Amino acid sequence: MEEDKLLEIKNLTVEFITEEGIQTAVKDVSFTLGRGKTLGLVGESGSGKSVTCLSIMRLIQRPPGRIPNGEIIFQYDTNTNIDLLKTSNRKIRDFRGNLISMIFQEPMTSLNPVHKCGAQIVESIKMHYNVSKSAAKQRALKLLEEVEIKEPEKIFNSYPHQISGGQKQRVMIAMAMSCNPKLLIADEPTTALDVTVQKSILELMKRLQEKHGTSIIFITHDLGVIAEIADEVAVMFHGEIVEKGSVKEIFTNPKHAYTKGLIACRPPLDKRLKHLPTVEDFLQKEELADKEVKELIANNTITKELREQNLKKIYDQAPIMEVNNLSKNYVIAKNFRGKVIAEKKAVKDISFKLYPGETLGLVGGSGCGKTTLGRTLLSLIPATSGEIIYKGKNILNLDRKELRAMRKDIQIIFQDPYSSLNPRMTIGDAIVEPMKVHGLWKDDKERKEQTKRLLKRVGLEEKHFERYPHEFSGGQRQRICIARTLAVEPEFIICDESVSALDVSVQAQVLNLLNELKEEFGFTYIFISHDLSVVKFMSDRIIVMDKGELIEYGEADELYHNPKSEITKELIDSVPKAYL
Repeated sequence: MEEDKLLEIKNLTVEFITEEGIQTAVKDVSFTLGRGKTLGLVGESGSGKSVTCLSIMRLIQRPPGRIPNGEIIFQYDTNTNIDLLKTSNRKIRDFRGNLISMIFQEPMTSLNPVHKCGAQIVESIKMHYNVSKSAAKQRALKLLEEVEIKEPEKIFNSYPHQISGGQKQRVMIAMAMSCNPKLLIADEPTTALDVTVQKSILELMKRLQEKHGTSIIFITHDLGVIAEIADEVAVMFHGEIVEKGSVKEIFTNPKHAYTKGLIACRPPLDKRLKHLPTVEDFLQKEELADKEVKELIANNTITKELREQNLKKIYDQAPIMEVNNLSKNYVIAKNFRGKVIAEKKAVKDISFKLYPGETLGLVGGSGCGKTTLGRTLLSLIPATSGEIIYKGKNILNLDRKELRAMRKDIQIIFQDPYSSLNPRMTIGDAIVEPMKVHGLWKDDKERKEQTKRLLKRVGLEEKHFERYPHEFSGGQRQRICIARTLAVEPEFIICDESVSALDVSVQAQVLNLLNELKEEFGFTYIFISHDLSVVKFMSDRIIVMDKGELIEYGEADELYHNPKSEITKELIDSVPKAYL
């Protein structure tokens, strides 16, 4: 019904003036949002979904941005319609944070690091309401309670760097809800969060919506997340909406090949695939009937018999690494004489064996100790006690020269590829550098040729050798980091949350690449992630960690189908239901 409509976008087009000419980021986009409803806006990076919502907020910078066509009709009460694109700057400033609020993807960059969290919420309240500082503080504390922060007074007086990612996102939600907006735009608000924290944030947003009747536009690249929260879905591809419908319609009967690809590219939990389908697979096979696509996926499934054969080959060998009673403590307090009086036990007495050609999954929430364990295995941080036996030698007893030589064999791929690369160094030089350090290849000419071969092997081009990190997408940068890891011809690689920040479609490509490289070069992996669906797809066995302890340890499929611990059950339950 017309009176139930809060927002209507008609034929919106957004362009940017670049050195290459005019680039159309959003092309002729139209959709409506009902009062108290949630619209999921889905697509990969660069699809135009964030630009669409920045247009609603009138945050497109001019120049280089411009909106040559379109209407954004906002019916902020039942009797008043207003076109946001034609509204004065002063009126729009009144709307922002008051009637229309936005939660951005990365709360750490959205919160001011030099101001306490509470002060930032108070500022938001006082900007739109004529209330005292004391009243604004009480409102802020009530909001922190409403977003289910356990110690609101403590968080109110904390700086952003002193709280966890989930807490920061809750602070951002509290700030966005501080003036009871009619419209809340959530731009990838759970992408960087653990699946358990993601689930709690989604549940929180639904409860707040029910309480306040807020309409939500939820932006994400992950259709599974949309299934948890949205009423309607709009799928964007190359700046256009290619499919719209209810959540049930989109998941049970997707029409566009791109939508089918987004649904299929996430690792399934109910079967084990040889490789993940990608969006490109579906776009190339757009003419195939649904039945034929299902047959292609079925033919890609690994049978239980083949799985058992593969595991037997792995575990009939001698282990490549044995970890015995490994612990890592951090000093958190000393007395005035410098004596340690308090420690945090990040890794507690962990033991396991790793076999050649195995992928061992390490899964758990933030702060469980999985990254600390991975870095301790490499001696990037010193262990407190225990043993790490690699090829018969205890890594903890190696001198600096021996440790440097060992690091050629054991490499790590970090979570954030951008911070792993020197922004002032071409990617070719970044890959050549470790070859020089370890004395590989005869001269720079041979190293350059090898680097170009590696770039091609990870799906990039030789011409990329002279380019800088900022010229690549997130998925391309992760491929560059993989090529740099391959440059020293390692045997054992630790992948530390190496796909968690990527679009699900790009994530599928990188996971497939890692598995292909494992088959080609015989790598052994430790694969660290908070996402059990990704870990299960990659792993032969899985270790579940919590609070520094090994909670559960077993064959990946068995651990999923018959979890023993509540922590494992919670991780399984946190995977969006659209994947099950």
